[in-house]
Amino acid sequence: MAIDLVTRAEWGARAPRGAYSPLASTRGIKIHYTGGHVDPRIVDDHARCVTAVKGIQNGHMNGNGWLDIGYSMVACPHRKVFVGRGPLHLPAANGPGLNSGHYAVLGLVGNSGLVEPPDDMLNAILDAIDYLRAKGGAGKEIRGHRDGYPTDCPGTALYAWVKKGAPRPGGKPDPKPEPAPAPPFPGRLMQYPPMTEGEDVRDWQTQMRRRGWDLSADGQYGPRSEHVCTAFQREKQLDVDGIVGKDTWKATFTAPIT
Repeated sequence: MAIDLVTRAEWGARAPRGAYSPLASTRGIKIHYTGGHVDPRIVDDHARCVTAVKGIQNGHMNGNGWLDIGYSMVACPHRKVFVGRGPLHLPAANGPGLNSGHYAVLGLVGNSGLVEPPDDMLNAILDAIDYLRAKGGAGKEIRGHRDGYPTDCPGTALYAWVKKGAPRPGGKPDPKPEPAPAPPFPGRLMQYPPMTEGEDVRDWQTQMRRRGWDLSADGQYGPRSEHVCTAFQREKQLDVDGIVGKDTWKATFTAPIT
């Protein structure tokens, strides 16, 4: 089935306040939910979906002060996909420092009212992902907003679906590729204090960014790097010492992304 796009003109989008920042490609897509109440009646009335999307845009522009709605695309329960900022434009919804890594796709569910995404909404999310891959250079990753950012988004139901591999309803998740072997351990510990500096630090930071962590790849292992390392070690049940040794280095490159 071809994507059923609802253009900005069709849903009555306000004009953005300025020019979007360009985005040539991303590692993939992050999935979002509204975080509020979604009227369950939208399942039977597409006009209510339009009203909801307009309300989200107004909240982002008037409340957050953003130049436009923060999402790249919005999926509704009628297997329709609303154009938000669209492909090749930087989204705003993923969090500071994280928007260039992934496009942002919203499923119109919330934390009350409509909380379980219908199959047609899941299909619409996947249609939006396919579109962003074809038109916006999106990579293969499908992550939840909470991956790398402290939030409950995209909610219990949507995140469980993402964790299963985001399968088409009635289909099977794509098989996960075997992880590539880790590059050789550089032979020294990365720790703070004192600050460890070098290309090996930059390589570790770059890989942690690929995993979704909010971290600059500046080649300086300072307090932010130590904080991210500690959180990662806790997540992967490693010794929690904030030091990148052989085990943490290996896990950085080979452990499953959760």
